[in-house]
Formats: sequence, C-alpha cells, structure tokens
Amino acid sequence: MEADKGPLDRPTAAEYATWFKALADPTRIQIVSLLARQGRPLNVGEIVEAVAVGQSTVSAHLKVLAEVRFVLAERRGTARYYRINEACIACFPTAADVVMGRPAPEGAR
Repeated sequence: MEADKGPLDRPTAAEYATWFKALADPTRIQIVSLLARQGRPLNVGEIVEAVAVGQSTVSAHLKVLAEVRFVLAERRGTARYYRINEACIACFPTAADVVMGRPAPEGAR
C-alpha cells in the first residue's frame, strides 16, 4: 500500500504543532524527562531542585506542559504534584513518524 503523499489534515497538524511547541524549550524537555524517569509524582520544589531554575519559571513551564497534557497535576493538601501522562508520551513518537511521512509504529494509535 502506497503512503499518502499529501500533507496531514489541518486539525491533526495543529494538534501535533502544539505538542512540538510545548517541547521547544530545554527546561520543558528536562521536566518531561525528569517526570518520566522518576516514575512518581513530584512537587514543584522537587522539580525546581532537579532542573536548577526558579520556582516561577518551573511553574510557567509546567502550565505549558499541562495544557497539552504531557503532564498531569493533582492537588495534595496545599501542594500540587505533577506526573507524566503516559498515554500522551506514548503517542508522541507516533506523531513524529506521521509528520515525517513514515508509517506509525505497530500498535500505535
């Protein structure tokens, strides 16, 4: 079966663009990497300590990542804990393949 030679449809392209834009910052990449590797929710203080930038900067980056659902937040008392959204992270490599015109990996959405 021959691959479609046309561009992605506009809604899919727009969704993927938000994902790529959300990761277009080194600190956000560090945060996603940290949360994925820790495998447990972290509070903002723990993230600040690990990525060595200010609390307000980390909070702003977490907001961007939460908007595209790369990270999920939960409130515990007065603190917010952030964790990686495994479903979204699993889709991201597939998005990159689709954008580049490659077949999606086996079992991908």
